[in-house]
Amino acid sequence: MLRTTGAVVAGSVGLAGCGSDGGDGSETEPDAATPAPVTVEMTDGLKFDPATVTVDRGTTVVWETVGSVAHSVTAYADAVPEGAEYFASGDFDEESAARAGYPDGSVGPDERFTHTFAVAGEHEYFCIPHESGMKGTVVAE
Repeated sequence: MLRTTGAVVAGSVGLAGCGSDGGDGSETEPDAATPAPVTVEMTDGLKFDPATVTVDRGTTVVWETVGSVAHSVTAYADAVPEGAEYFASGDFDEESAARAGYPDGSVGPDERFTHTFAVAGEHEYFCIPHESGMKGTVVAE
């Protein structure tokens, strides 16, 4: 399922290099101004890898569970830059709802969650069940 702000997607997903059919059977080129997606792996070692990524505004970050342990991607509400949209796997609108709703929003094996960062700043996030050590930051420039 794809949503405007984020998604949990099962199975393999081609994220780059796909053009669309312009209605006449011809394919169109992807928009050259759209940054390529950046992937963060969520591991059985209870880590986001890499823990910090720096991206251009407009970049989509893809969190992928690469092991057998389910995780969440949950923004710290007090660490969302002013004007930025809150993000959490499960498309929760706020941190308290994500915490209360877990395990809804968990990203299981071979699943992905995506979010596009439109506002510059440091966006800090964590995994609800593994919060003591599983934290990350997206720096959007």
